[in-house]
Amino acid sequence: MSDQPPPRVRVTGPPRRRAHSVRSAGTREIDAETALGEVFMRSLLREQLFLALRVLAALAATVGMLPLLFHLIPALDDVRVGQMPLSWLLLGVLTYPWLVLLGWFYIRRSEAHERDFADLVGSVDERDPADPR
Repeated sequence: MSDQPPPRVRVTGPPRRRAHSVRSAGTREIDAETALGEVFMRSLLREQLFLALRVLAALAATVGMLPLLFHLIPALDDVRVGQMPLSWLLLGVLTYPWLVLLGWFYIRRSEAHERDFADLVGSVDERDPADPR
């Protein structure tokens, strides 16, 4: 009596079914690339671009100007905080928390813009077609 091992079964994962999604009129406008969809996308991209430019301006005005400041005011080379020169402290230590803070701000505002955009696109369904506003 030899026991045969059970035959191998190929496991491919759970059955794949597309979930039926309800698409808003605004989403359909964007997918169809109509003039209204183009206005929606242009507004989102413009907001994201202005946010990125504001964050880059803050970075350039703070970290970008430090080497220029140390070059223009040579007396700052002699300033020390404890054993560490001020320039090392500013450029080597305090820069990284500032970058993290700017990144956190950028992500939070970007997600807020996307939520506002989703609300705007979703509100297209709620307006009355007879109302010209």
